[in-house]
Amino acid sequence: MMVRGYSRDHRPDCEQMVIALIVNSEGFPFSYETFNGNRADVSTMETILRMVERKYGKARRIWVLDRGIVSEENLAAIRKRGGQYLVGTPRSQMKQFEEELLKDDWTRVKPEVEVKKVSIPQGEETYILCRTAGRKEKEKAIRHRFSAHMEDALQRLGKAIATGRLKDRNKMERRLGRIQASYSQVNDLYEVALEDSPNGIRLRWAIKEERQVWRDLREGAYMLRTNLQAGTVEELWSEYMQLTEAEAAFRTLKSELYIRPLFHQLEPRVKAHVLVAFLGYALWVTLKHLLKRRAPVVPKPSARGVSNAQPLSAMKVLALLSTMQSADIVLPTTDGHEIRLRRIAEPTAEQKALLQQLGLSLPERFELNRKCSVDSAIA
Repeated sequence: MMVRGYSRDHRPDCEQMVIALIVNSEGFPFSYETFNGNRADVSTMETILRMVERKYGKARRIWVLDRGIVSEENLAAIRKRGGQYLVGTPRSQMKQFEEELLKDDWTRVKPEVEVKKVSIPQGEETYILCRTAGRKEKEKAIRHRFSAHMEDALQRLGKAIATGRLKDRNKMERRLGRIQASYSQVNDLYEVALEDSPNGIRLRWAIKEERQVWRDLREGAYMLRTNLQAGTVEELWSEYMQLTEAEAAFRTLKSELYIRPLFHQLEPRVKAHVLVAFLGYALWVTLKHLLKRRAPVVPKPSARGVSNAQPLSAMKVLALLSTMQSADIVLPTTDGHEIRLRRIAEPTAEQKALLQQLGLSLPERFELNRKCSVDSAIA
């Protein structure tokens, strides 16, 4: 279970495990499965399919999957069960739709999001091209940063060769290889070569204009693939966006619920830790949906003393409720005994507003332990 393998956190020194979490379109968790830490995500699909069928029966489900778990074998397994899918695809497949990216027949589903449906002749699948303005700017900024670093490294290598500080060709090639490996994100944009000349070896590099044009075209774009025949392009895109609920689930498990790191050594205890985190996430989602029904707000004083309603997240709600306290009032009696009255401290205005929004009421007193109630005397 806990073994070493590929680590997205760049911690190959730590043992790890793989968790598959299944949620519905609203983010409520259905089930989970644990795998060995050295197992690739794409290899877990068959096990997940069998597990869901065993627990919830066979049904014509729509599977929304990230491209990291998509393979032709996995899609074939879904089709074999009569299922339907809406999945992301590798960017390398967008090259065949280059002409579609250039056209202007996009449908705007949000101010910054445009989509278009592309049907393949005599095909059972539909492809959906999507592009986002914010994503385009982010990817362009990342590319420019990596390109600037790579060009600076190439210039320094070229200067070292030209001034004669680096004369061994093998060392030149090794250094050039390290540069290309360090900036693999943009290495395909450059044509680099070590050339022999009458004055010795020199480094020549240039930008591949056609690659640059293609990169500009595809930045901010991604592609979906589905065997669903019904639904508009807007509806299909909205369904795929439900995948963000699963991504949010893992973020919550890793951050607010602290599912890692694990300090247990025995496998049963590790699995118990995961179970508690799963139950905690189920309660977390329940609270989040309670907040959505009638978004609880907390008055926030402004500079003019006027309260501005601010929505609360589940994390802030728990932090606010955690400050509520109870206290015991101890009354000594004439015969040497004590009477204890356990009372709840007066909630603040923010806490009262929150409790009212959630439909919760506090008891006048606690009776968790009758020995501490008003009717009991303690020697």
